[in-house]
Amino acid sequence: MGSSEHPVDPGIRAEIDARLAGIEAEFDVRVLYACESGSRGWGFASPDSDYDVRFIYVHPLSWYLKVSAQRDVIEVPISGELDINGWELRKALGLLKKGNATLIEWLDSPVVYRADGDFLQAIRDAARQTHQAERSFHHYVHMARKNYREYLRGDTVRLKKYLYVLRPLLATLWIEQGHGVAPMRFQDLVDAIVTDPNLRDALDQLLAVKRAAWEAEYGQPLPIINAFIDSELTRLESVLPPLPRDTDFAVLDRLLMNTVLRMDSRGAGR
Repeated sequence: MGSSEHPVDPGIRAEIDARLAGIEAEFDVRVLYACESGSRGWGFASPDSDYDVRFIYVHPLSWYLKVSAQRDVIEVPISGELDINGWELRKALGLLKKGNATLIEWLDSPVVYRADGDFLQAIRDAARQTHQAERSFHHYVHMARKNYREYLRGDTVRLKKYLYVLRPLLATLWIEQGHGVAPMRFQDLVDAIVTDPNLRDALDQLLAVKRAAWEAEYGQPLPIINAFIDSELTRLESVLPPLPRDTDFAVLDRLLMNTVLRMDSRGAGR
């Protein structure tokens, strides 16, 4: 999958697939799902943006029947444009139980490199059933405030950093308005949240510049966007997050067991 909004070079896609196959062979695992997690998934990649590949993998059954804890991440040294690493299935589901918003984003990525269809449907269903809106709210509003303090207070600013404030801010507003799990695509958030035509025009112009400029491009502060960010972050200081709800996490245990057994019957690695 790729488009002008989510560009993926065909040669890079082939290299990513080969890297994933190599990881499966080296570590005796099966990659269940692999996607873009960064600006290409969000929809505002620059010409020189890296490929941020994240994946979920499963071991053979015997790996899960050992007393001692074992390493549950696979991290590949960054090479050229490729940044590839992944989480073991039990780790991923444990993070989902804690309301990890980053993992939830992965599951909605518009750029998918590898997916076991049954697993992807099951974990997306589980993510919806166990979604903890209050934790996602805290995650996104904290990220928006932190990035705003660090990146948008100078006389000139890196244009990409606007989007690293705006995306979590809009995700916070999405959750505040009761829409459920925030989508990964920036444009989906804009379409649902931003109604002011002047702000929409400013965001459209920012996206056009970001997609055409290099990652390190600097520019002047953007008054309309700054005013929106200031206003919403100030307002959110007095907004309470959604109330926690009773959640049955047994669906995650079933997903772990069913996936490990199903993949083991096939042979976890290749």
